[in-house]
Amino acid sequence: MSGIFTDAGAALDGLLHDGMTIAVGGFGLSGNPTDLIEAVRDSGVRDLTIVSNNMGVDGRGLGLLLENRQVTRVLASYVGENRLFAAQYLDGTLDVEFVPQGTLAERLRAGGAGIPAFYTATGVGTPVADGKPTERFDGRTYLLERAIVPDLALVHAHRADVAGNLAYRLTARNFNPVVATSGRVTVAEAEAVVDGHLDPDAVATPGVFVHRVVAATPREKDIEQRTVRPRAQEGAGHAVES
Repeated sequence: MSGIFTDAGAALDGLLHDGMTIAVGGFGLSGNPTDLIEAVRDSGVRDLTIVSNNMGVDGRGLGLLLENRQVTRVLASYVGENRLFAAQYLDGTLDVEFVPQGTLAERLRAGGAGIPAFYTATGVGTPVADGKPTERFDGRTYLLERAIVPDLALVHAHRADVAGNLAYRLTARNFNPVVATSGRVTVAEAEAVVDGHLDPDAVATPGVFVHRVVAATPREKDIEQRTVRPRAQEGAGHAVES
């Protein structure tokens, strides 16, 4: 690992260029590396290919890069919460490859494991299979899917240490581990960067995969869809004495 950086812009210095492929961790807005996404936006790089579970929502997450017209191609498994994404896709300014969610995770995992391609039955007989080689094993047809090895991987962790070891928290773990191992260069933002080393049993991503770490800016975490139970009116359900 190269070291600990003071801010997201410094952590990405010298790594960004037009036309590059960036894989980004997160699921919805959970586990998004928000500081790093904002630093990519502020850099002004263009013609990006983004690999991520989804493209955030309007005005948040990876939606910030769409607003700034920095993305020309997306590989994602779900994009239903972003109206700007739909508009750019329909007007032809955004090229989209929809990837089944498990296949997307495995393509990233394979990239990190040095596996160039693999076969899966997912997508056979659907538009996902168009143009892809197939093979039959034990009487069943499978698609050949290529691994994803992005130029840069951006992830969000709960904790990191000075060696770049990462630990994630709850559902924010999601796509972050497979994104972290897939990148030719991986940059992680962490809510806490601890002195010394994390407990080995707590490490989800070993530091050998992580090149740069930056402490994340404390902020209120975005919620993609807030769903709560209606608040009961005071006194409801209680008998009234006469």
